[in-house]
Amino acid sequence: MMMNRRTLTRIAGAAALAAAVATPSFAADLAPEAMVQKVSGETLAAIKADKALQGGDINKIISLVDSKVMPHVDFARMTASAVGPAWRSATPAQKGQLQQEFKRLLVRTYAGAFNSVGDRQVKVLPMRAGTAGANDVVVRSQLVGSGDPISLDYRLTRTPGKGLGWKAYNLNIGGVWMIDSYKQQFAQEVNTKGIDGLIATLAAKNKSNAAGR
Repeated sequence: MMMNRRTLTRIAGAAALAAAVATPSFAADLAPEAMVQKVSGETLAAIKADKALQGGDINKIISLVDSKVMPHVDFARMTASAVGPAWRSATPAQKGQLQQEFKRLLVRTYAGAFNSVGDRQVKVLPMRAGTAGANDVVVRSQLVGSGDPISLDYRLTRTPGKGLGWKAYNLNIGGVWMIDSYKQQFAQEVNTKGIDGLIATLAAKNKSNAAGR
């Protein structure tokens, strides 16, 4: 028996509703390269709009990066990866301290790329083929303008409905992936001084950086 047009319309509408429920879309989610362009571009624009930031006030730049960029970074994952196997045996208090000190270190390193921006602009490079629909991607970008380009690349994981839909779990600043750079250093500290020794070393480094030494 053939279905009439009204019945078919109802079935199609129900199917569309079921598909929407099964695979929700989030208005705030962006494509990964759009997310990087937005976050980096807004950070750069804020620096250009503030004379103290334009003058290279590193403490203000750090504060800006902390508020603009770091909410889009998965610090728990980054810290766990950098610390390695010792992370699993760390206490909750130690994990909290490690994340706090590692965050301070990374924020300063990342902020350094935006120091004295001049006429620089953010340029997001084309995504590599085959990444469409992937849950983990690498987005490559550069700060371009006067002088040599500064590379800023991001390893991102999809976070549907959270933030802009992606969070970074590794950063490449000037050709160096941060997790890879720190992993060996952290392992040596843990092997010789334990988790508390690593925390003390990071705290001392951050204190030295804050003092400008």
